[in-house]
Amino acid sequence: MILSCDSHRYFRRYAGDCMNVMDGLEKKLMPMAESVSKNKYLLTMRDSFAMLMPILIIGSMFTLVGNLPIPAWVDFLKATTIQGKSLFSLLAIPSACTVSLMAIFLSFEIGYNFADQLGLEDRVSAGMVSLITWFILMPQVTEFLPQGATQPFLVESIPLAWTGAKGVFVAIIVGFLSVHIFGLVIKKNWVIRMPEGVPTSVSLAFSALIPMSLTFLAIWAVGVLFALTPWGDAFTCIYSMLQAPLTMLGGTVWALAIAYVIQGIFWFFGINGSNITSPIFTPILTALTLENQAAFAAGTALPNIINREFDAFFALFGGGGSTLSLLIAIFLFCNSRRAKDIAKISIVPGIFGINEPVMYGLPIVLNPIMAIPLIFTPAINIAIAWFAMSTGLVPLCNGIMLPGSTPPLISGFLLCGWQGALLQLVLIALDMVIYLPFIKALDMQFLKEEKGAETEHAV
Repeated sequence: MILSCDSHRYFRRYAGDCMNVMDGLEKKLMPMAESVSKNKYLLTMRDSFAMLMPILIIGSMFTLVGNLPIPAWVDFLKATTIQGKSLFSLLAIPSACTVSLMAIFLSFEIGYNFADQLGLEDRVSAGMVSLITWFILMPQVTEFLPQGATQPFLVESIPLAWTGAKGVFVAIIVGFLSVHIFGLVIKKNWVIRMPEGVPTSVSLAFSALIPMSLTFLAIWAVGVLFALTPWGDAFTCIYSMLQAPLTMLGGTVWALAIAYVIQGIFWFFGINGSNITSPIFTPILTALTLENQAAFAAGTALPNIINREFDAFFALFGGGGSTLSLLIAIFLFCNSRRAKDIAKISIVPGIFGINEPVMYGLPIVLNPIMAIPLIFTPAINIAIAWFAMSTGLVPLCNGIMLPGSTPPLISGFLLCGWQGALLQLVLIALDMVIYLPFIKALDMQFLKEEKGAETEHAV
């Protein structure tokens, strides 16, 4: 009896300590999450990349069709010509007009969405300001080496090297800076006001004239200052000093694993963790993906293990915490009606990466029993997938951008061949093993509650 009382006191004290820790974390994390979710810069990047994603996915599909790992198919495309152009080269056109020009589209999207965050009425003009100032800073020369020549010529042109992944960070920075200037001039009321009765389109055009002019002048001056530096232009400077180091850092397995641990902690408190980390990592991971896609289309070695597709399709299966494996484990090993009913409702959305039903229905949120697998399972997946690809057991992701809802096995096959699908299957099975002891403990708790309810009902 004494031991029983002591044990009871111990567990009560332990539970109380756990609740105190959870309350402390919640008090610290909730304000952080709220500030991140309301940050106008992160919201702008999130919305801009989301608007850009359909374009990139469509372009990627054409690249995939033209580069299927079937030699007979590729030979057929190269041998079949239409007015002197092969089907292979024709299939490359949509990709060149989308993926290879993504920084152009992004520069407009940044300006457009940032204007919305600043409360500016004329968002289209803000998008145009962002786009044009991006071009103002661009070095508009390209090195051209004619056949047989030993020295390259500098040709005035728009260098395509900067219109793709390499120009992403400049598009983001210049978009924010130029729209800030544009909005400041408008708020100072340095605008031309047209009389009433003038069509809205004409009125907006004239009201944007002075803010645009001053913004272009300011950004041109910035470009002149960059011309005096050793880099020669803003694009080279920002890429060398910012984008290259950040992609190198963000492209490490440790950075991505830590990001998923942070995501899991936020998910535990009912906050969508991907909304916290995605705006930060999306520009980096997208740039790495586009580098792989360019190498894949060119038939050269893929440079990056870590990229957007690696992040999207080898860390999580079924949404945050990789809960698809949890649902499968419930079907195979659990006996409580509550767990099985939740799994039945959640399994179809889970296949397509939606896990809110199981997160809030089981629940996993604020459930100490499920905290450990929720937080650490994606990081374990990241580490294993990175090892498999770094050792050559599985090919690297080819850079093809797939919709985030693409089911596992299918996504693995399209990105890495049959080895990628097999790796996903192994990871799903491993995640089941990780979740199993925790969901069994919760299942036993549910069974006790159900038996108690049945007894009470019988009485």
